[in-house]
Amino acid sequence: MPNQEPNKILMAALLLAGTFITILNQTLMITAIPPIMKEMSITANSAQWLTTVFMLVNGVMIPVSAFLIERFTTRQLFMAAMGIFTIGTVIGGLAPNFPVLLGGRVVQSMGAGVMLPLMQTVFLMIFPLEKRGAAMGYIGLVISFAPAIGPALSGWVTAAYSWRLLFWLILPLALIIIILASFILKNVTELTYPKVDPLSIILSSIGFGGLLYGFTVAGNEGWAHTFTVTSLLVSAAALTLFILRQFRMERPMLEFRVFKYPIFTITTIIAMIAFMGLIGAETLIPLYMQNMRDFTAFESGLALLPGAVITGIMSPITGKIFDKIGARMLSIVGLCIITGASLAFSFLSIETTFIAITILYAIRMFGLSMVMMPVTTAGLNQLPKKLIPHGTAMNNTMRMVAASVGTAILVTVMTSTTQNAQNTPAIEYPGIHGVNVAFIVVTALSLAGILLAVFVKNTAPKKQKRIEEAKEMERTKKAGNA
Repeated sequence: MPNQEPNKILMAALLLAGTFITILNQTLMITAIPPIMKEMSITANSAQWLTTVFMLVNGVMIPVSAFLIERFTTRQLFMAAMGIFTIGTVIGGLAPNFPVLLGGRVVQSMGAGVMLPLMQTVFLMIFPLEKRGAAMGYIGLVISFAPAIGPALSGWVTAAYSWRLLFWLILPLALIIIILASFILKNVTELTYPKVDPLSIILSSIGFGGLLYGFTVAGNEGWAHTFTVTSLLVSAAALTLFILRQFRMERPMLEFRVFKYPIFTITTIIAMIAFMGLIGAETLIPLYMQNMRDFTAFESGLALLPGAVITGIMSPITGKIFDKIGARMLSIVGLCIITGASLAFSFLSIETTFIAITILYAIRMFGLSMVMMPVTTAGLNQLPKKLIPHGTAMNNTMRMVAASVGTAILVTVMTSTTQNAQNTPAIEYPGIHGVNVAFIVVTALSLAGILLAVFVKNTAPKKQKRIEEAKEMERTKKAGNA
């Protein structure tokens, strides 16, 4: 495999394509909710679960992915994940009622949850250390670009045609990817055949699933809601038992010892802050535009599109820059840009123009492209090869948790501030004031990210590779002398 460069490129392109269409589905239903509500006679609270359940099952599947990557070959896992996603797509397209449609989304997300960790692990296996930044930059493109174009694409399709077309457009793409994978994809992951530990899977699913569900309910219903409190308490207990069990196992399902590597821990926290801000902004801006300014869902999706395009263009470029200078300076500059743009968003008013919103969001996404994948790659580069599947699974799990926690906190800040502002005559537009205060919280989190970025190890990958090679030669020499 190392000498087959064309195969590497084809494999990378295939994995990117497969992961792109699965991640696209995270936000693809957002602007399709109104027509689905009308056709299936359901409330907005029920309909929003079409998006929430996708994120929820994704969050449950990601921790399991580390076990699956070590248990099944690259081809087996990719084909199975894409096959399950395709079945879910067919169920969604044919759904005669809401429960079946929701079931289709669950099946889709079971396949999608494995794709991102699998792609990251394969990329780290097939590309040498000095080329990982560029390779992971393309993953950054997928993570940022796919969810961002979902609302705009969904708005256009549902306005011009039918929401069911969202599923039928995805289906042929998924089938083509599966067919191409049978010819192109090679087995590159290392199999250790860990034993199935049903209790770990159950505790992981209850723990991470309950945590994501709890914070999602908190964002919609409030922190004192019975479901919120119960799910958070149950998930905390399950996660505690899960973590303790992993430390006692010889071959854990999810290796928490990755946090013994300080740079991995720091970069994971930075990635969580950046992703929390990304999902937070993608939640707050459409709420501001649609509920407080009477923009259409399509227009609010359109405002996010240039930012997504900029991220798509910049991610591979920042990946190549990372290969030369490392992650520290990139992440500091990127987080400074994110902080400035977030601060600007805290001054939204009833007169803020569509153009101003679009430009500010594009600037923010430009900064994000300099942070997300460079810090992720820098952290994963610190791990031994055997821990990479666990590192990617942990990184993605923490990002998913951060997205749910961040959205819940920001929505709660926005709603509580709005309610308080309604009793203050001096505040003319309480809803907009609530959004502004929520963006102040995002700004504060971004500032914390800058402080953490200072501690990211500033060793460029090429230099790091030479250090690792020298250490390996020294170990070999000592072993020979012994």
